[in-house]
Amino acid sequence: MNSSICRTLSAICFQAGMFSILLSIWIWWIQNGETPEEQAHAERFGIFVGLWAPTLLILSNRFDRYADKAKELPGMKVVDESEASPTA
Repeated sequence: MNSSICRTLSAICFQAGMFSILLSIWIWWIQNGETPEEQAHAERFGIFVGLWAPTLLILSNRFDRYADKAKELPGMKVVDESEASPTA
């Protein structure tokens, strides 16, 4: 994976993390029902969606660090284009 792919994945994960926070607040606010059971469900579902945010933000940070640090991710081998033989 090259650094531009890592940067793109970092941006996607960051945006998804921010969206998760907003979505959890929206779910809690909109899904809040009349009965205590509906209110409890909305609260639990909002918390569940909100728990995605830390994971996505950590992934964003990791991808950003990999893009800064190296051209090679752990477990991925980078093939140098000058070493690759052209097929004709």
